[in-house]
Amino acid sequence: MTKNLEVIILAAGLGTRMKSSTIKILHRAAGRPIVDYVLDLAARLSDTPPVMIIGHQRETVQESVGSRARYAIQEKQLGTGHAVLQAASILESAGLAGKRVLILSADVPLTRPETLQQLIDEHERSKNALTLLTMKLAEPAMYGRIVRGPDGSVTRIVEAKDASADEMMIDEVNAGIYVFNGENLFDNLRNLSNSNAQGEYYLTDLLATLRQSGQRVGAVIAGDPVEALGVNSRADLAAVDTEIQRRVVEKLMKEGVTFRNPSTVVIDSTVTIGNDTVIYPFVTLEGNTRIGHGCVIEPGSHLINVDVADNVHIKTGTVAEDAEIGEGAAVGPYAHLRPGTKLGRDVKIGNFVETKKAVFGAGSKASHLSYIGDAEIGADVNIGAGTITCNYDGVNKHKTVLEDGAFIGSDSQLVAPVRVGRGAYVGAGSTITKDVPPDSLALSRTPQRNIEGWAAKKREERKKK
Repeated sequence: MTKNLEVIILAAGLGTRMKSSTIKILHRAAGRPIVDYVLDLAARLSDTPPVMIIGHQRETVQESVGSRARYAIQEKQLGTGHAVLQAASILESAGLAGKRVLILSADVPLTRPETLQQLIDEHERSKNALTLLTMKLAEPAMYGRIVRGPDGSVTRIVEAKDASADEMMIDEVNAGIYVFNGENLFDNLRNLSNSNAQGEYYLTDLLATLRQSGQRVGAVIAGDPVEALGVNSRADLAAVDTEIQRRVVEKLMKEGVTFRNPSTVVIDSTVTIGNDTVIYPFVTLEGNTRIGHGCVIEPGSHLINVDVADNVHIKTGTVAEDAEIGEGAAVGPYAHLRPGTKLGRDVKIGNFVETKKAVFGAGSKASHLSYIGDAEIGADVNIGAGTITCNYDGVNKHKTVLEDGAFIGSDSQLVAPVRVGRGAYVGAGSTITKDVPPDSLALSRTPQRNIEGWAAKKREERKKK
């Protein structure tokens, strides 16, 4: 945390190259809007909420960001210098004497806090009026080239279209992140000229102003150019998402999680995983999913906002959303836990079982080919293959209750509302429409009738046709 630091986040642009009705800073990478990562950076560096310069879709941005920022509005996008100037009324009223102002872009989410701290430290150490973050690129393309003097200070930023042949060979370029001395910042911005082809006020034009007044301008080179990657297109968004997920996986491995093939998983930055858990290839973990210690998540599993306790085995192809899975449980393969499912300790949900708003007590089992919806399942209940809770009457949903130790035979239909008492049995192939008392046996089969010779007779009739 740096004392006397104000942060400005430029967030007014729409991002037309995204080809989207949603402003680009609210597009999501690894489960979060990209602006959230920039807000996290600001919170790591300053105890004062940043000033966000907003314009397009301002109400939507404010709704997403909330109290994490203060807001200034840029009605017309007239350049970066004009954007920063909109923060003047907020920051000047608080006083800027002795303060530093860090300027970030809301669409650049990969910068590390350590890099920004290095930028601030260099600003202080060299007594700069402005310190830029730069990067070295093998192919600088259209980035502005950084021209340094003999003492290492920055003398100019030369735009590619204006650069000489020698200047085009410079591989250090502007990354678009700046630290300024607060005093006179806004006075200097008010004196900027927009005498350029675009008719805009450029923040980088302050470099010449500061140099002419005898003040020093310095730069810090980012260790990895990816830290300055901005999101201007869907391809950029994919690259940012990939990098954030790579960092997430790297962090989790350091914390004791095993990935059988790290490059194949999709894990949001909001996911937590305990040590000694093993994640197989092609697993997707999204939202606020929490995985405990010692779990195994097999290939093709997809969990969204799922709370998984310790020592759970999620088998191949399992899909779960807004569910809770208790310690020692086993789920799948190819199970589907829909919202509201809560599995207790050592529960087994097997292949092709679907659950919805179903609460299972400890040790209960639904091993295969069943639908359990709107149900309360006690402890140590066995649900046979093909069992269905018939919970919907076409108008309302109704509840099925299976008390502790109940045994439900295969291919049974439980027509809710219905209750099967403690220790009761339901015979295979039954349709249960009334409550079953504890320790009872419920059957609803029609008597079996065998008609001897019927099949042979039918075969003879077909031959005569």
